[in-house]
Amino acid sequence: MQLNEIDYGKARPIDGYGPGFFRVAGEAIEGPILVTADAVRSWGGYDDVEGALAFAGQVDVLFVGTGAEMSYIPPAFRARLDEAGIGVEPMASPAACRTYNVLLSEGRRVAAALFPV
Repeated sequence: MQLNEIDYGKARPIDGYGPGFFRVAGEAIEGPILVTADAVRSWGGYDDVEGALAFAGQVDVLFVGTGAEMSYIPPAFRARLDEAGIGVEPMASPAACRTYNVLLSEGRRVAAALFPV
């Protein structure tokens, strides 16, 4: 089996995560985050829908990492993003990190809103 190193170019992959933090492009950030190919910042959770709406027109899908386990997201949060043309895919945060990185490496227009594990 041949392994190939992934080249993200200038994009910011999620390097790792742990209890209460994420590491994005070598930078450790505590608490929930919003991340795109070119930016990462703290996120106020589901009450901060405006932070996620800032991606309208820039991304096609937002992966919502709900923490250590998959849980439902508030319908109002999903509805606001759907109205803005942003697809929403909830999943556990570890799966959201992996999925984000794979699609990011393909050059796809993705973002992630992540709660720590």
